[in-house]
Amino acid sequence: MAMLVTIQGNNYYNMDCIAGCRRHIPKDSIDLIITDPPYGIDGNRLHRHYNRKEEFVIDGYIEIPKEKYNDFSHAWISEGERILKPGGQIYILSGYTNLYHILDALQATSLLEINHLIWKYNFGVFTKNKFISSHYHILYYEKPGKKKRNFNTECRFGLQEKDEYNRSQNYKDREDVWLINREYKPGQAKNKNELPLKLLVKLIQYSSNEGDRICDLFMGGFSTAKAAIGLNRKFTGFELSKPIFNRCISDITSLQSGYLFPSLRKPQRKEIKNQHKSWTEEETNRFYDRYAILSKEKMTQKEILALLSEEFGRGYWSLMKRLAGS
Repeated sequence: MAMLVTIQGNNYYNMDCIAGCRRHIPKDSIDLIITDPPYGIDGNRLHRHYNRKEEFVIDGYIEIPKEKYNDFSHAWISEGERILKPGGQIYILSGYTNLYHILDALQATSLLEINHLIWKYNFGVFTKNKFISSHYHILYYEKPGKKKRNFNTECRFGLQEKDEYNRSQNYKDREDVWLINREYKPGQAKNKNELPLKLLVKLIQYSSNEGDRICDLFMGGFSTAKAAIGLNRKFTGFELSKPIFNRCISDITSLQSGYLFPSLRKPQRKEIKNQHKSWTEEETNRFYDRYAILSKEKMTQKEILALLSEEFGRGYWSLMKRLAGS
């Protein structure tokens, strides 16, 4: 029997997400979906590959038979497309075994690919006769529409911030391979394969704003819900397993919206007065003249562009594009 628990305006459904979305979630109502569907590889027996004590892992994991995985993927991804707002985004985490089913299902929708991210983690699945698997795929797509996709480029690092080697911290944080360790929780109850809070916070920061509604179609240990609440987002989620739902719903009740904010790093943003403004012909000619003059001095291109950035109130990449004639 389906059950709905509502806590502080957030909705948690103990039911199948496909039927639940059709029955309860209106079209074009969700800003962001982050979800980690069942493995389809006997995931209920994955503990054989991990060096951990299974008495702390919550029972009740529900697997999808291999022969049903393609139809299952098409069904839930179709619902995800329906409930997303135009301009809304979806992150799907997947291992490689059934990745082709998920990609096939995505191809059947109107969703557009933005990135194919790789999450590299510790505690890989141990194997003796082949290379050890220690990464996940994160498929990042958007629903097309008149509304522009939201992406918070400087939510974690300002574009001007450098590390101790004078490299862009923003660039490094937004590369498409992420090194984030799984969370080690000795002696604590955990779901079969919980996603680290650090990973979820990063996804939510880049692809949503406070007050947006986030949905997880396969809640598992409620990790996405905890991250969404901590960042003052609204949340809707589904979990079919009754034992997992009952065990994890109690962890949500005491969480205060925004509880993660004190722990977040504050990006150092530099105001660029002409950012996003079109170049005039006079400004373009003046830029070329100044670049030609400075090029005759003993300065590197990087030094020249840093100086011209101050003079013209333009960012580094804007100057580079202008220099390339685009």
